[in-house]
Amino acid sequence: ERYTDAVRDTKETPWEVVNDLTDGGLGKGELGVFVAPAGIGKSWGLINIGANAVKKGMTVVHYTLELNEAYVGLRYDSVITGIANQNLKHYQSQVKEDLEKLKGELIIKYYPTKTISVIGLRAHIEKCIMQDKRPDVVIVDYADLLRGPGQEKRHELEGIYEDLRGLAGEY
Repeated sequence: ERYTDAVRDTKETPWEVVNDLTDGGLGKGELGVFVAPAGIGKSWGLINIGANAVKKGMTVVHYTLELNEAYVGLRYDSVITGIANQNLKHYQSQVKEDLEKLKGELIIKYYPTKTISVIGLRAHIEKCIMQDKRPDVVIVDYADLLRGPGQEKRHELEGIYEDLRGLAGEY
């Protein structure tokens, strides 16, 4: 057994290469960030991570600040069932059947751009915990659209990511 395995309790991603690079996936208290140009698939990547976790019986809270809850939900349905997004409406009974077999739980929460801060996310996580739905994985899509401390954009972003790292460490 490697020393890192004994110390870090990790959650695997759906991608072997990422798990190798991160020594088993993301560990408790760690913050993973996808950075890429617009339209490259960051939201789909995050949904794949969430779907993988739900399939493994975990509770996932997915915060979306760009796409609405219904749209994100359809993307999850597509990833979980393997049915193309545009074809889901033709396979509603199969989708329902596949989703009922899931061991985990998915909570999708939409906030309009710049209307919520990391403090607000913390309050929602606390509410989930009080309802006996403690998240194993928290996804924020996308963090740059959170309301942050500081006036200048770079200071605001720095504060957001520091606060998210603190949130990861706390929960």
